Amino acid sequence: MDATSLREPGQRVSPRARLMWVSAAVLEGVVVVALLVLNSTLWELVDVPGWVYVPVVAVLAAYAAVVPQWRYLVHRWEVTETAVYTQTGWWARERRIAPMSRIQTVDYAEGAVSRLFGLASVTVTTASAAGALEISGLDRDRARRLVDELTLRADVDPGDAT
Repeated sequence: MDATSLREPGQRVSPRARLMWVSAAVLEGVVVVALLVLNSTLWELVDVPGWVYVPVVAVLAAYAAVVPQWRYLVHRWEVTETAVYTQTGWWARERRIAPMSRIQTVDYAEGAVSRLFGLASVTVTTASAAGALEISGLDRDRARRLVDELTLRADVDPGDAT
């Protein structure tokens, strides 16, 4: 198989990413339900019948239970001598390859929620019109090592990153 063929990457994100995604989905669901309750009790902007809460809460709970697990099964990444591979999505999947010779920048980021779970993201920017590759949900220390590794490898590659 060619080193830059479009294949499923071999590394999973941190298992803690599932918990982070569940927590974020639950928090978003609480906000939606709180807005519905505030609308019904204080604002009365839209007349919402009481029975609407049951399916809304059921859908939000199902989303929080299913989607983070699904995302964890799909989200993968891998670095080889010649390229960075990513696979993302939960409904629609996207596989991308960034050849080392095309890497322009490598960024490390910890969002407020990911920081609580000891996680971080690595973004690999290339000259591609499709945009940067992002690997979210990595263990913080692994993400830092990955940034160092990619920076060194991209610097050694003789390509011009354009």
